[in-house]
Amino acid sequence: MKITIDKKYNVAYISLHAKKEDVDTIKVSEEMNVDVAPDGTIYGIELLNANEQLGGEDGGVLVVVDEARGKLGEVPLGI
Repeated sequence: MKITIDKKYNVAYISLHAKKEDVDTIKVSEEMNVDVAPDGTIYGIELLNANEQLGGEDGGVLVVVDEARGKLGEVPLGI
């Protein structure tokens, strides 16, 4: 998984798989698009107005929780 942030356009993209040519983009809301393959595989999630959506209560930090191991990691998003 990879998260890409474009500060110039205020857009973030969460890539779950490498994109294929046959991926369709579904507009979920005014601030979210989802790239889906015909077989239902989700390839990525595009967040428009990323500053607002990713800033949240944690101050723009990606929190990764491994509940099986009881570990937590944080990565600043720099938005």
